[in-house]
Amino acid sequence: MSAAAKVIRPEIQAMHAYPVADATGLVKLDLMESPYGLPPELAAEVGQVVSKLSLNRYPVPTALRLRALIREVMQVPAGCDVLLGNGSDECIQYITASAAREGAVVMAPAPSFAMFSMHALFYRLRFVGVPLREDFSLDTDAFLAAMAKEQPALVWIAYPNNPTGNAFPVADIERILRAAPGLVVLDEAYQPFAGGTFMPRLAEFENLVVMRTVSKIGMAGLRLGYACGRPEWIDAFNKTRSPFNINVLTEAVAFTLLQNKKVLDEQSARVLAERERLRPLLERLPGITLYPSVANFFLARVHGPAGSGTRVFEALRAQGVLVRNFDGGPPALANCLRLSIGTPEENRILVAVLSEALK
Repeated sequence: MSAAAKVIRPEIQAMHAYPVADATGLVKLDLMESPYGLPPELAAEVGQVVSKLSLNRYPVPTALRLRALIREVMQVPAGCDVLLGNGSDECIQYITASAAREGAVVMAPAPSFAMFSMHALFYRLRFVGVPLREDFSLDTDAFLAAMAKEQPALVWIAYPNNPTGNAFPVADIERILRAAPGLVVLDEAYQPFAGGTFMPRLAEFENLVVMRTVSKIGMAGLRLGYACGRPEWIDAFNKTRSPFNINVLTEAVAFTLLQNKKVLDEQSARVLAERERLRPLLERLPGITLYPSVANFFLARVHGPAGSGTRVFEALRAQGVLVRNFDGGPPALANCLRLSIGTPEENRILVAVLSEALK
């Protein structure tokens, strides 16, 4: 037995790290990033801001200016506070750590974002995934029954859901919020493309926190996520937060870009328009089932003569297009690929290469 095997927990040894593929030289449609860079004038402004930073000093640990701007531009209700994370992944970590009582249960629909269950594992919490229906719709009665049985301390709901792309009905989420014995966190990472939000309702539901990220609207490289809720929640999460977790580069650049959020919103609108243009082109391809999506990606299941999702994934990569392969993962996602929305040219290449790979 190796030295590491003697020390590392068996469940950690048995798991796989979150997969991130090397996209060098490929059309990158795997991680739901914005396909658009900054306009030259805004990029120049960012460069000037960065050039004036004191990199020899630690960041201001509370990031007061950035949190205030997020409250303003993201319309966080009065009386609510903001937790910042190195991506929403880190917000998930802090929230899970805060709820990590011995024997506590974490619950989410399944399939959903892998980090919900991974952080439950890291903190020795029991994760209960409640299966979605075959069409990936939410079986709300089954979810409510599972909550009544398991009494979860923490419920995660991705709204819209990742990797399926659909948004569960508002009325169903309301039922879950009213019945939940503990905290419910709505992960609204894809809200800019879906439109719906529970952010204005934070004051209505005492057990609600809304989590978002700026990664999908053009700032994935900055790694900035945030969670919004009543001060009693945010104060607790902050106690588990690493000091100086938001570096000076992220804080300064995010502040500059959020002051110019109109540019980012225009880019998101272009992605949204491309999604609707791309949808019928993908739907008519033989050999895949395309699931409804209100996010900046589609989930497609390979079937028929095309063979497995993995075979199609490898064929796409061989032709220079990288998507996300879920085949070989959760059984509900067998033969499924996730296709991020790219630029018009990237989407043209995707359709052409996918149509060949499906033959």
